[in-house]
Amino acid sequence: MKKSIKYIALAAFALLSSCKDQLNITPEGAPSAQNFWKTKEDALKAEAGLYEKYNEEDYYGRGMFWFINASDDMVTGRNKPEADNIKNFNKNYIGGGYTESQWSMRYAIIKRANDIIKNVPGIVMDEELKKQIIGDAYFNAGLVYFQLAANYGNDKAGVPIVTPETDASAVIPRAKNVNENYDYIIQLLEKAAEILPYFTDMKPGDYGKAHKTAAWAYMSKVYLYKKDYANARKYADMVIGSGKHELVLTGFADVFKAASNWSKEYIWSVVCSPSVGGTGWGSKLPGVMLTNKGWNIYNGWGYYLPTKELYDSYEAGDQRREATILKTGDKFMYFGQERSFTKDGGATSDYQFKKYMEPFSYPNPIPLHVNPNGDNGTTDLNVPLMRYAEVLLIKAEAAIMTTGAGAGDTELNKIRQRAGLGIKTGMTMTDLKRERRNELAGEWADRHRDLVRWGDAEATYAKPLHDSQGKEIWAARAFDPQVHDVWAVPQREIDNSGGVIKQNPGW
Repeated sequence: MKKSIKYIALAAFALLSSCKDQLNITPEGAPSAQNFWKTKEDALKAEAGLYEKYNEEDYYGRGMFWFINASDDMVTGRNKPEADNIKNFNKNYIGGGYTESQWSMRYAIIKRANDIIKNVPGIVMDEELKKQIIGDAYFNAGLVYFQLAANYGNDKAGVPIVTPETDASAVIPRAKNVNENYDYIIQLLEKAAEILPYFTDMKPGDYGKAHKTAAWAYMSKVYLYKKDYANARKYADMVIGSGKHELVLTGFADVFKAASNWSKEYIWSVVCSPSVGGTGWGSKLPGVMLTNKGWNIYNGWGYYLPTKELYDSYEAGDQRREATILKTGDKFMYFGQERSFTKDGGATSDYQFKKYMEPFSYPNPIPLHVNPNGDNGTTDLNVPLMRYAEVLLIKAEAAIMTTGAGAGDTELNKIRQRAGLGIKTGMTMTDLKRERRNELAGEWADRHRDLVRWGDAEATYAKPLHDSQGKEIWAARAFDPQVHDVWAVPQREIDNSGGVIKQNPGW
């Protein structure tokens, strides 16, 4: 951690000069600590730096998604030994790529956020803009800390807490437990919420920056993970009661159209802003999930393919199933032509996620909707990280956990009705788990982490996974809840800390 923090401290300013931002704030020059933090433009460049890594392949492209791929909803679509090791909870995945950079990239953002929190208050500039930039820093620090803590921390050890006051030359050990991290994350998000504007009060040019209800939404999720259900419910209610959000009611599939990027269901996404020439920014997850070779029209990568277990989990008549999953023979539009879905010959599963396919549906979608570079399969669709539907699910789960069956019916029925399902009463955690799975499948909400926190992972992963014909496509796995409830700390971080940062036991 010592070496990592030194590196981040030295690199932070230089990186500001090179980051190309989804928010159209392009840092220029090569600032140093001596001549930076003087003007409004410096503050805006620093804010742009918070988002610079979001579009990298190992960040929201697919790096973090390898952890989500461990769930029963999907399988690794192509032969990838490193990915197989991750999904099979094999310690040989450590240092095998893909996930090795998750730790350092997030601490880089924390460093940038801390620099803003320390230095921007001293800049003479418009006070409202200053508050928004500082709030953005608090929010992004809280968000990436949450991603770190949830993946690497448990009751045995948390992740290092690096505050704006931390000595960058010091070796920072891990927090005593993950609740220490959650408490610190809540402090960061509280500060963000206090000073951030509502999304509806932002200018279109600032869409994609942090806003008040995003901070409340993630506070509710942190409290949910902390098992503080009263506060999870409280902050979900603050989002709901704000009147700023609602479900897209024209149909579930409409949520995943670029026209809905900034709908009232939007809370937080990997923003895509295609530039001239279509080389736009955003998550390449749509291209990663597209069938391998894209039927020889576009370079899909063919990873993260759905399972029969996910398909069969939907109730009869649930409109979310066909909006979420393509199976053999299903009709869909692709580059302006209707096609019948067929799997790639080497694919593990004969399903594909459909949620991110809308940009590929248009005649000649390149470059307006789809990146010309198939090795960077971004589209004009914001890939959601937090939707209003998830806030309703958090509220319902917290209510059931605190009050009992039926306490989440109002929220769950809103989601069910949009899916074309009938109203139910007295819904339990079993109902909640299915609704959460079916609503958020293939998204960053993280089915794997849900199974772990519910205590369901061991039994779930002890069963094999299948394709639509019932063929076993992934063998049963041995999940040890005393070990695999967290992922392994990247070995290079342990080495960089001189051994001060300890590995999670069992890895």
